[in-house]
Amino acid sequence: MGMAAVESQFHVLAVDDSSFDRKLIEKLLQKSSCQVTTVDSGYKALEFLGIESNDPNALSTSPQEVEVNLIITDYCMPGMTGYDLLKKVKESSAFKNIPVVIMSSENVPARISRCLEEGAEEFFLKPVRMADLNKLKPHMMKTKLNNQKLEEIEKPLNVSAAAPAAVEPEIKDSAEVGSKILTLQSELEPKQVHLQVAQQEEQTLGNNNKRKSMEEGLSTDRSRPRFECVTTAV
Repeated sequence: MGMAAVESQFHVLAVDDSSFDRKLIEKLLQKSSCQVTTVDSGYKALEFLGIESNDPNALSTSPQEVEVNLIITDYCMPGMTGYDLLKKVKESSAFKNIPVVIMSSENVPARISRCLEEGAEEFFLKPVRMADLNKLKPHMMKTKLNNQKLEEIEKPLNVSAAAPAAVEPEIKDSAEVGSKILTLQSELEPKQVHLQVAQQEEQTLGNNNKRKSMEEGLSTDRSRPRFECVTTAV
């Protein structure tokens, strides 16, 4: 497996059992400022992506962290055809949105229709030309934009999951302000009424105590015996 990396935002996985065709497609893609990974079979392509290939000789697979924006594959390959590879990719939940392009040296309408119906974006006849690859840029841009949208959707979810307890939202509407004031008044009025009642009861109790004390003082004076002054004549 060969890899050529250039400064680019697009990564293409090229699959072909012919070393000559792999080199040709690699050079054309590099001229389009693409990063290219080449493999010589459908099984190795699945291994690179981390998709199960059901090949007993395949190594254990694990999902790749490298982002692949497009897959271009030959149709006629031993072991696994380009059509079989297309089906495997489209059945994968992780890679089903990656555009897949089929190449073939044979112009067979039934083959072309079957690949397009299965989800292929394009079907190119070999030898592939630069004009053909220029058709791939919109497909790669679409994949890139979809990935960016997914990242933007995930970010707010992560932030909200780690956010502290919710803070009461700021009141901006005047009607909402009035409603808040009425609610506070309705909560304070019963408290004020209870306070006034308690003050009145306290005042009444104080007046009763004063009155009782005065009455007790008067009754004590009334029960006290009176002494008359007696003068004795000498």
